Amino acid sequence: MRTHRRLPPPDSGSRTSDTVLDVRGLRVEFSDSGATTTTNTTTVVDGLDLSVRRGEIVALVGESGSGKTMTASSVMGLLPTGARITGGRITLGDEDLAQLPPKRMNRMRGHRMAMLFQQPKTMLDPTSTVRSQVAEPLRLHRGLNRREANARVVELLRDVGIPEPERRATAYAHQLSGGMAQRVMIAAALAGDPALLIADEPTTALDATVQAQILQLLRRKQRESGMAVLLITHDLGIVTSIADRVAVMYAGRVVEEGATRDVFDSPEHPYTRALLRASLLKSEKGRLFSIPGSAAQSRGLSRGCRFQPRCSIAQDLGIAGACSDAEPPLHTCGGEHRCRCWATPPGTEARAQAVTA
Repeated sequence: MRTHRRLPPPDSGSRTSDTVLDVRGLRVEFSDSGATTTTNTTTVVDGLDLSVRRGEIVALVGESGSGKTMTASSVMGLLPTGARITGGRITLGDEDLAQLPPKRMNRMRGHRMAMLFQQPKTMLDPTSTVRSQVAEPLRLHRGLNRREANARVVELLRDVGIPEPERRATAYAHQLSGGMAQRVMIAAALAGDPALLIADEPTTALDATVQAQILQLLRRKQRESGMAVLLITHDLGIVTSIADRVAVMYAGRVVEEGATRDVFDSPEHPYTRALLRASLLKSEKGRLFSIPGSAAQSRGLSRGCRFQPRCSIAQDLGIAGACSDAEPPLHTCGGEHRCRCWATPPGTEARAQAVTA
């Protein structure tokens, strides 16, 4: 495991001068009426607090359906049909993104913030050349003319490791490999010199060698520019190699966060332990461990710990009743390491006080 930088712990209640992205109490609901007149509403992000500072890579991890991508989409203002922000704020610099009108939000995307997606080839316009797509933010946000933008495109393609950048600039999406397409997407994302880059599973469809190259490229560009990076991933192996801090998300809420080394070396929340065991360890028969139950069991719970239906620790400690009655706060369990569990000090003391009160 790599050695991560020690940064001052974030203040959960206020922003610091180097905070680039600050999310507080974010709530996102998804409505699906389907073919009937009845509308079913599901809360997919529920009271999320998250911050990313300048020069920092924060990984947001969790199972599929935990709310990671909805969080990223909320920040970018790209929520799918049926989803809407119903509470909280998303602050980028001095702007509350949740309150911005569409025109202002369009100016923010590609300039103040940019995003990398899971399937880069599908995100590229198949009818436009690489040059025209990478040049767009240069002309729109940087004010470059056509000749200046085209020259800068070649520089950006070369900088992200694309061979023969002059020739590749004339290529179309179908002529690129997956790794080459992601490099083009990185060049386009960096063209506007964003303060924040959101990378949503940026290496999922790539083989291991190309994946490592893309991660090294992201880390290098992040260090050179000092931009903040929010990395969305389910691959904990990636987190250990690149992230400074990690936030573990379950059923729409952060259940544990802290420096990557602290969280991975000493996981406090049962869900984090289960994720690490399922992702990094194998049984004697060579099979990966799995987490019993399903995240769907936690949907619709009106109170209590979201993970309680799948947690064996609560049963072993005899605190299942307390875990069902009230949800624990996200409390400090050492330095900048915080978790949301009644079984972890000082959660143990807080639970005892709640019972005797």
